[in-house]
Amino acid sequence: MLVLPVDAVMTAAPMIWAPHYFKAFGALGLLIVALVCGGGRYRARLHLSVLDELPALLGRLLVAIALVAAVFALRHDDLGVMEFVGASLASVALAVLGRFLTTAVVLTARRRRIVAHRTVVIGGGAVSREVATLLARYPRYGLAVVGHVDGPDRPTRAGDLPRGPGLPHLGSLDDLDDLVRAHGVDVLLVGDGTFREEDLLDRVRTPATEHCDLLVVPRLHAFATATGHSDHIGSLPVMRIRTPALDGPAWALKRAFDVVVSGLLLVLLSPVLLACAVAVRREGGPGVLFRQVRVGRDGRRFECLKFRSMRPASESESATQWTVARDPRIGPVGRVLRATSLDELPQLWNILRGEMTIVGPRPERPHFVERFSAEHPRYGHRHRVPAGLTGLAQVSGLRGDTPISDRARFDNYYIENWSLWLDAKVLLRTVAEVVLARGR
Repeated sequence: MLVLPVDAVMTAAPMIWAPHYFKAFGALGLLIVALVCGGGRYRARLHLSVLDELPALLGRLLVAIALVAAVFALRHDDLGVMEFVGASLASVALAVLGRFLTTAVVLTARRRRIVAHRTVVIGGGAVSREVATLLARYPRYGLAVVGHVDGPDRPTRAGDLPRGPGLPHLGSLDDLDDLVRAHGVDVLLVGDGTFREEDLLDRVRTPATEHCDLLVVPRLHAFATATGHSDHIGSLPVMRIRTPALDGPAWALKRAFDVVVSGLLLVLLSPVLLACAVAVRREGGPGVLFRQVRVGRDGRRFECLKFRSMRPASESESATQWTVARDPRIGPVGRVLRATSLDELPQLWNILRGEMTIVGPRPERPHFVERFSAEHPRYGHRHRVPAGLTGLAQVSGLRGDTPISDRARFDNYYIENWSLWLDAKVLLRTVAEVVLARGR
């Protein structure tokens, strides 16, 4: 990725002529990358324009400079205000210049077809024909259409899409997995056609297609406004539904965060863990930890750990029966543990082992995964990422006896809109839930 290192270098460049601010501008370079990356601003847009990106870039630069200046002023009494302001303005100017340079390089690469993401258009209607025509005419969008698919009942008709090399009717939506593998497709662009929405959702969430960018032309595209869509091809607005980041550098950073935080919390919270264990032991006797098989990423099973808050009648009951909030077998200690979510703390060990992550869809038992997958379409799609200690559905009030379909919808939204900033928001809301004891 070209933009990220250029942003870092340009922002930190004033350290060259102001070496006594080496630490300050080194930190500034790292901070601006974190702020822009966390906000999803390194996702390559179809329509590249520095002027469109300028407000967000300047806002993040000013926030980063203010934070660095505040920390630097507290640690150094001899801060030269005017010199620092001058160096900061130079940093901003260089960052903007860097954006103009990287945008020019990327646009040149696109126009020469050096950068051209292989794209399948889903649908054979009028809008699909128009968007395919625009992409064939204007290489600056960086997409090369290899063909289109539609519903299984749509016959191939001459003129469905602009004819020419790489623009055939490739088959039906059911063939999408094979087509993605065969043609090396990394972008799926949804237009209009005869396909059913239910079939579309199933086909774009398979292991073969989940790595693809998912772009959608809204049906009411005539009513699009400057704030109502994220991108455009010609005059057609395009919603970027998914930009896969589930195995890239940002996801590696998420895993590193999981390891560091879970390890630190296991050490720092060891007195709390010990107190919980003693309280559970005194209330219910031996067997402080409750081990239960749950389903994680890609359907893999693992042993999930919790502090025991009640005793099931049998092992089969714990695997197949739904627990209700006012179960009479839940004692005072168990009730406190559940209300504060302290019963989930042993899962920090699952996170350290790589079986779970801090933020993600909550894991469920195999019996219920099988049942819910049959009853609720796309429930199984939530297993595209590791199970989490906390999740967007839980901090949105969907825990305990709440609709499974709503939980699945929130979980899939989290997966398809994942970013480090979204994780941060979920964590902040989780802290509020724990402090206010709004548990089960």
